[in-house]
Amino acid sequence: MNAWTKLLPQQAATILSISAIVSGGWFVFPKALAALRRLYPDINLLMLIATLGATVIGEWVEAATVVFLFGVAEWLEGWADRRARRATEALLDITPKLAEVKRAGRFSEIPVEQVAAGDIIAVKTGMSIPLDGEVIAGESAVNQSPITGESTPVDKRAGDTVFAGTVNGEGSLEVRVTKVAGDTTLARIIRLVREAQEQRAPTQRFVDTFARYYTPAVTLGALLVFILPPMFFGGDWSAWLYRACVLLLIACPCALVISTPVSIVAGLTALARRGVLVKGGAHLETVARLRALAMDKTGTITEGKPRVLNVESLGKLSVHDILGLAAGIDEHSAHPIAKAVVAHAKSVGIEPRRTENYRATGGRGAEGTRDNHAYFVGNHRFTHELGICSAEIEHRIRLIEAKGQSVVIVGHKPHDSCAGEVLGIIAIGDTVRPHAAEAVRALQAAGVSTLVMLSGDNQRAADHIAGQVGIDRAHGELLPADKVAVVKTLREQHGVVGMIGDGVNDAPAMAAAGVGIAMGAAGSDAAIETADIALMQDDLTKVADTVILARRTMGVIRFNIAFALGLKTLFLMLTLSGHASLWLAIVADTGATLLVVANALRLLR
Repeated sequence: MNAWTKLLPQQAATILSISAIVSGGWFVFPKALAALRRLYPDINLLMLIATLGATVIGEWVEAATVVFLFGVAEWLEGWADRRARRATEALLDITPKLAEVKRAGRFSEIPVEQVAAGDIIAVKTGMSIPLDGEVIAGESAVNQSPITGESTPVDKRAGDTVFAGTVNGEGSLEVRVTKVAGDTTLARIIRLVREAQEQRAPTQRFVDTFARYYTPAVTLGALLVFILPPMFFGGDWSAWLYRACVLLLIACPCALVISTPVSIVAGLTALARRGVLVKGGAHLETVARLRALAMDKTGTITEGKPRVLNVESLGKLSVHDILGLAAGIDEHSAHPIAKAVVAHAKSVGIEPRRTENYRATGGRGAEGTRDNHAYFVGNHRFTHELGICSAEIEHRIRLIEAKGQSVVIVGHKPHDSCAGEVLGIIAIGDTVRPHAAEAVRALQAAGVSTLVMLSGDNQRAADHIAGQVGIDRAHGELLPADKVAVVKTLREQHGVVGMIGDGVNDAPAMAAAGVGIAMGAAGSDAAIETADIALMQDDLTKVADTVILARRTMGVIRFNIAFALGLKTLFLMLTLSGHASLWLAIVADTGATLLVVANALRLLR
């Protein structure tokens, strides 16, 4: 009974260790055998040798730890790649499957694949535009953020281009199709993501390169130790066989192999605690070598939502009254800018009083009456059509637009004997994230020397935001393909390049970069799936933390490898001189493994 009590824990540990070896080895050992058949030693073959060596000396727990951790790391990287590929298919859900096409003077719904270039399609209020085309009738504001990343809707009228996957506002449009389903801008985005994922070479890990030379060298060395002394110098065969076995055990790369996966797991765990999800160790190594970073503007550096930034009074009404009047008209509208005006009014204590006789004018603004007077909110063009614009108003509008902001003009509409006038101007724009400037400084301090901002907004807006956060270079008016071109240029200049984004339009550039980083909480599913890293808290300062911790992780790995190799070199010399025993070899191997694990776990602090 007592014998069984002593044996049972050891047997249970052995059984659990074998189970862990089998489960982790499922992802490793087939690759190791394939490498052996190709006579091309790699990390997987090194893993097999480490496992065999550990089992020979009876260290089942150590063998299980090495294989299981490495197997988990390999599975995670494969899982991330599969998710990224599925994400490209999910982009197709953005566009409708049916389009209302004009045939024989009547509109009828047909699958988008059957629509030909030159057909006329109708796009109703609030509907996603199914195909690229040119507006031939109607006016509306279109939300283009899925494609261009612009923070505010863009007014569209006859002659303007619209993209598949963008969302029509309050107006109704008739569009002449210019590109069939397989050639739309969104379809090109999908192709760009796929091509970039296929072209991006995997990171070459140091241990992979080292294993290519280390594994055959150790095996050949042990063979020579066994054969040469007895054959040419009269040595005892049994003695030199023992020394060859000791050499193999000393050279058993358990500490060397485990130094990488344990450090990577510790680094990934430490980042997860900080709200940064990294999809595999290869991406962590890439981030450690990051020298240039491209950053999307809308939704990444900025909040990505239109907000009231300033209200100016140009007449007898106070700023409070102008905001209340504008909110009273905009209460009727679901337009993003109108909603921003209403939200701002409520935030400063104004409860909007709805105007009467509301009427929206597509591409211009809206109007309503209060106390038998007609008032309006609208764009610059609306004031010209009403004949109430002036040189002073033009000057004020230019100053606001120079900052990349949109203008909402509030005025008294001419009617009956009233000449009408502009009462005030509301500046609408995207606001910079609170910690964006701090994040830029932290990235520069972390050694990321080149920072570039990319945006679908106009160049003035891009330059203004870049200046606010301390970024020297900004590129505006970019479509997804243009962003990919900028990233590729940066790769040619700097080698390892990162890309931070949050939208569908950023996905191709993120896939083309060495490492893609998604703003996780606010980002689109496509951006998160395509990215290698997701910031779960949308905090840009976490990017610098990631770079710093990735470099610490790589430093720990390099130290562990150097330590393991140095210790093995020392015992190799002792073995060849006859001063090392089998027991001492086991202690050295186990001790080195424990030390490199303990050193790696410091990353969790």
